[in-house]
Amino acid sequence: MGLFAKSRRAAMAGAVACCATLAIGVGALPILAGSSAFARGPDSLADLADQVSDTVVNISATQTIDEKHAGAAPQLEPGTPFDDLFEEFFRRRQQQGGGEAPSPRQRERKSNSLGSGFVIDPSGIVITNNHVIADANEVTVIFTDGQKLKAEVLGKDAKVDVAVLKVKPDKPLKAAKFGDSDKMRVGDWVVAVGNPFGLGGTVTSGIISARNRNIDSGPYDNYFQTDAAINKGNSGGPLFNMAGEVIGINTAILSPSGGSIGIGFATPAATVMPVIEQLQKFGETRRGWLGVRIQNVDETIAESLNLGAAHGALVAGTDDKGPAKAAGLQAGDVIVKFDGVEIKESRDLPKIVASAPVGKDVEVVILRQGKELVKTIKLGRLEDNEKPVKAAVKRGESGKGPAASAVEKALGMEFSGLSDELRQKFSIKSSIGSGVVVTAVDPDSGAAEKHIQVGDVIQEINQEAVKDVSDVNKKLQTLKSGGKKSALLLVANAQGEVRFVALALP
Repeated sequence: MGLFAKSRRAAMAGAVACCATLAIGVGALPILAGSSAFARGPDSLADLADQVSDTVVNISATQTIDEKHAGAAPQLEPGTPFDDLFEEFFRRRQQQGGGEAPSPRQRERKSNSLGSGFVIDPSGIVITNNHVIADANEVTVIFTDGQKLKAEVLGKDAKVDVAVLKVKPDKPLKAAKFGDSDKMRVGDWVVAVGNPFGLGGTVTSGIISARNRNIDSGPYDNYFQTDAAINKGNSGGPLFNMAGEVIGINTAILSPSGGSIGIGFATPAATVMPVIEQLQKFGETRRGWLGVRIQNVDETIAESLNLGAAHGALVAGTDDKGPAKAAGLQAGDVIVKFDGVEIKESRDLPKIVASAPVGKDVEVVILRQGKELVKTIKLGRLEDNEKPVKAAVKRGESGKGPAASAVEKALGMEFSGLSDELRQKFSIKSSIGSGVVVTAVDPDSGAAEKHIQVGDVIQEINQEAVKDVSDVNKKLQTLKSGGKKSALLLVANAQGEVRFVALALP
């Protein structure tokens, strides 16, 4: 398994690499008042290591790849430096001799990767990372006593990066138990047991360095950060607390060099347990689906919408066939509470919705035009092959708009009417039925900083429709007269995808 198995995880000033280590969480030792000494770790982790080591396994994943080679060429080992050269040489030699080039034949090449895992059921249920076994044709689980068992993949989930394996042991296996990851605090001790660089049964220790880390690896990022040494081969291993309970699955490291620098990430048990249960029961995930496209609420957007402090998830659009639209949610609503849980920022919402049962009726509290409304929504099911939700925009009756001759300037942009000529010039879809086209953007303006581009269409200003270019400055002047410091624009790109952008008023 390549150390940098997920390139998207290189988003944190270094490469975030997939790994697999076991970390054993230990309760933080308090420093007594008036003491100048640093808190010490536990005197020994030997008893804990003895308790949990037999629950930890090595995972060997083998992928078989077919390669085409000329029939008369000598059979060389895969990866030989002159492999391609010899193949071409013998092909040309046969052609020059009057014979036809031989038909290609298949040669198999095997690619192996190593990771870690742990037993959660004595009958033979084993957990690891999805990326450890994702493309494998054959998976083998290797136990501490040297026993090797072929594994069946019961289910896997790329979004949380977890896989459930099944082996058939001759006798019950020693299994680890999940603990309450929500109780883990920054500073609690943890220990990692795994298979770094193929060195099975390795134990390392550290602390929980941070909670709720977002490393942009997927929609449900909510990692523990730990300084317990985690390296290549540790992926899929458990992170234990001091009671010997699994409170996380080690998944990634931040590492410019590929080795541990003391910044590793583990998916909390509370996140993976519902997914594991579904994979065991159904062989797939069954996540709740709301059918909205959301964006974060920053301070400027909060001021534009009279929200006070920035919080909640701003609805930028709804899926035409989604539960949210059927319940009356619309672009510009701010979701502040879902099923009784407060939404502090937009990234909270997908995790909470996904963990809710499909078909459940949930209460969703929204803010609309300064008023709090409660909507009851029956959740749909989020399919794995679902495409990103696009905002629903009404189609124009004829697709025609006003002439593009009228031009207005405001907020570092120039606007023209949405005409057939501009639709063709900027390839603007007919689904965008109204608004004004951005025809120029000052590179030093706030609009450029917020990535508004030529060809975008401004459809609303502070949740009021923009019909033509004369509307723009009128609405902006009204906002200024009312003491507003910013304007909230609903911006559609040429493909019809919309987002809200808040710009400071001059």
